[in-house]
Amino acid sequence: MPIDPAKAVAAEPRSAEISWDHKDVQLYHLGLGAGVPATDPDELRYTLESRLHVLPSFATVAGAGMGVVGGLSAPGIDIDLAAVLHGGQSITLHRPLPTGGRAVSTSRVAAVYDKGKAAVLVLRSEAADEDGPLWTSDASIFVRGEGGWGGDRGPSERLPLPDRAPDAGVERPIREEQALLYRLSGDWNPLHADPEFAKLAGFDRPILHGLCSYGMTLKAVVDTLLGGDVTRVRSYRTRFAGIVFPGETLRIRMWAGDGRVQVAVTAVERDDAPVLADTLVEHS
Repeated sequence: MPIDPAKAVAAEPRSAEISWDHKDVQLYHLGLGAGVPATDPDELRYTLESRLHVLPSFATVAGAGMGVVGGLSAPGIDIDLAAVLHGGQSITLHRPLPTGGRAVSTSRVAAVYDKGKAAVLVLRSEAADEDGPLWTSDASIFVRGEGGWGGDRGPSERLPLPDRAPDAGVERPIREEQALLYRLSGDWNPLHADPEFAKLAGFDRPILHGLCSYGMTLKAVVDTLLGGDVTRVRSYRTRFAGIVFPGETLRIRMWAGDGRVQVAVTAVERDDAPVLADTLVEHS
């Protein structure tokens, strides 16, 4: 089979130097829909270099070359991108991200799970600069048609939502061209831009990057419940429960707790079809 679990997990970690500057951060924020209204002081924190702070989910694109698609070229993995879906993502922040810098990113396949009709790859990346660790990131990747070899099914943790009304809720529109802008931050999977490739993957048109919905959601939580302070975020995880198309609207509902915010994200135009589930932001 195209995935050799033992070889993939045993492979030596790959390290590379990554760098970014304020332009990379601003482009990423714009790809999430930041800057509307353009002169809003709260939005200028995401778009104007003299006031810039860094949304922690930027860690998923920093350096670009060590991202999810790059991780799929690890030893023991030979798969068709049309069979790949991003199943989940988590980030642990070790300290606030600088607006520019250089770091060493080390990536490896942390686990391979057998879900029957699919395999799940857990791709782990750790970044550190001269001052120490910056972040640890885990991406769970579903590879359709590659399961069934009798391996470990892996964890299936679910996070039930509180049995009460949400403490806050917002709607965030997705612009028609947003996936085209977001992919300039480094995720070049044609699933998000090429209609013919999208059809091969089973969709009638390109879909939005799961990590774009992920970033949009964290921005909504920070802006709505954390006073716009990105440095309060300690960790952030989600499961990609469904797709969303450019031109649709995300409904983001939030439940605040003791140092944590649970979130549910749905697509408004498709009867609140799930987009992100089991979503948790832990904060100071």
